[in-house]
Amino acid sequence: MFLGAGTVCAQKFLYDVDFILNFDNREIHNNYEPSGTIFGFRLTPTIGVGLSDSLGGSHRLMAGASYLQPCGADWRHVKVTPTVFYHYGMRGFEMHVGFVPYNELGQALPDYLRSDSLAFYYPNIQGALFQYKSKHGYAMALCDWRGMMSHETREAFRIVGGGRYEHKCGFYAGGYAQMNHLSHNADSIHGVCDDLLFNPLVGVNLAKYTPLDSLTLQAGYLCGFQRDRRAHREQWCHGFHAALAIGWRFIGFRNELYAGQNQMPLYGKYGVVLNQGDPRYQAELYNRTDLYFYIVRRSFVTCWAGWSLLVTDKGTVSNQQQVVCRFNLDGLLHHPEKKKIRTLSWR
Repeated sequence: MFLGAGTVCAQKFLYDVDFILNFDNREIHNNYEPSGTIFGFRLTPTIGVGLSDSLGGSHRLMAGASYLQPCGADWRHVKVTPTVFYHYGMRGFEMHVGFVPYNELGQALPDYLRSDSLAFYYPNIQGALFQYKSKHGYAMALCDWRGMMSHETREAFRIVGGGRYEHKCGFYAGGYAQMNHLSHNADSIHGVCDDLLFNPLVGVNLAKYTPLDSLTLQAGYLCGFQRDRRAHREQWCHGFHAALAIGWRFIGFRNELYAGQNQMPLYGKYGVVLNQGDPRYQAELYNRTDLYFYIVRRSFVTCWAGWSLLVTDKGTVSNQQQVVCRFNLDGLLHHPEKKKIRTLSWR
């Protein structure tokens, strides 16, 4: 194997198993999404080989599959997704190419870019992921080619970039940007849709000044642009987004507020084929309040239960109950308990 100027220093066999049980009951009273229950499990075993080179780089080649089984269903409803990727890492920089699990992201995408239902049903980035992390913050970029042009499917992909600079006093600034694209299929469906989003944000992490495990306050501006070229329809969308998160030991509170224009004006026509974010961002006013507590919280297994109160414009009130359990073999084998555990990291 050719590794540039370096030579292979060590090789080892790698294996991992990731298991998630997701119960999500949605009692919805708005026009943006249906009521229903998402209840099932996802099992992702992978095997591979790991290498290190004389230049300090690490290499992984992994292959496996993600098996998704809805509870109450039979084999006809099973979904199997391949997981095959190459990873290179060196001095804070990481590159993944292939069918890459979204949980390789150092920071989960916000819900206006990736809804919790799609996060469960579609676990992989199909393309590439680049990340860099240092003591001052992080940066990432991904390309997810989620639709191939064929007789049955339309060409679809998106590019997402993001990052954050963190000051030692707790202040941080950063944001996200997205270019989302939906094109033709090989037969009768013609037309191209564009979905752009830009989200600068600022925040402060005050946890070190309090007895709490986490205390963050964040605010940002959402600027979106959606265009249906064939229908000659285009629209700019502006809004304000804020979030407050508090965590102490095994309990937590989070509140998100969006106020502004409909960020998904084409959702009624194209749905999730185009838009990957939470459909509640069609509302001009949307507030979500989450209360959750951990039943088990370790580096390799987490189980939490939560209740969400959802308020959208016109005074509609909905609620959501969740129980999520996750087991990760890599967390058991390689990560000590003192490692920081990301809050609600099953996505």
